[in-house]
Amino acid sequence: MGKLDGKVAFITGAARGQGRAEALRLAADGADIIGIDICGPVATNVADASTSADLETTALAVEELGRTMIATKADVRDFAGLKEALDDGVRQLGRLDIVVANAGMWNYGLTEEITEQMWDVVHDVNLKGAWHTAKAAIPILKQQNEGGSMIFTTSSMATIGAPNMSPYCSAKHGVAGLVKTTAMELAPYRVRVNSVAPTTVNTKLIHNQPTYALFAPDLAEDQLTLKNVEPRFATIPLLDLAWVEPEDIAGAVAYLASDDARYVTGLDLRVDAGQILN
Repeated sequence: MGKLDGKVAFITGAARGQGRAEALRLAADGADIIGIDICGPVATNVADASTSADLETTALAVEELGRTMIATKADVRDFAGLKEALDDGVRQLGRLDIVVANAGMWNYGLTEEITEQMWDVVHDVNLKGAWHTAKAAIPILKQQNEGGSMIFTTSSMATIGAPNMSPYCSAKHGVAGLVKTTAMELAPYRVRVNSVAPTTVNTKLIHNQPTYALFAPDLAEDQLTLKNVEPRFATIPLLDLAWVEPEDIAGAVAYLASDDARYVTGLDLRVDAGQILN
């Protein structure tokens, strides 16, 4: 018996990285999955675009675990499309219990050099997208009147700041405020609202040339390799590692989704290897 048997989870940004790891972990614990991803480019994002094939890979992996995944191409910035995907998944799977607002992106630049587009797209994906996710899911959870768990991805940057990342840091601070507010609003409905705050995670959001250049501005372009930049990343956490794995974040999400955390709400659970202490 899995801790999430009979549950249904909605996950945004499910095509790869943290979203895929979360889908697989929740499925392994017994949940069926409603997963969405833009499956295409997002302007100014440092990472390569996710694809429909990525999302299909996640769905097939969930099915290999004996669970069902309703996978839909949708953009968290588009409320109507997101809501349609969620509503369709709930119609097919019969209910909703867990909501994971995971979709995110970032770009870099000094505050005075950030363009309007760079600022807007980060806030639209990371903050408005999280709000859209909550806005679509809350009426379903209230109507069911059986409680539930909402989990947002914040960041260590929701507690501290970082040079060259003002759009991302400010958006994640905003998500932290959204978590606190919705935790208070949904407590009467037995819906717990928490967040997971990762340090650097081993995904395509860090493994790209713009990020390598940010951490190693002294290196020539042909020297921006994983081997050369990994020691730079290792200076971020307090513990002796360069980054955590997506599965580490998925484990924290699985805890917050389960009855093991039945009295936990309004928490920002740091999986940061001690970053904010370093």
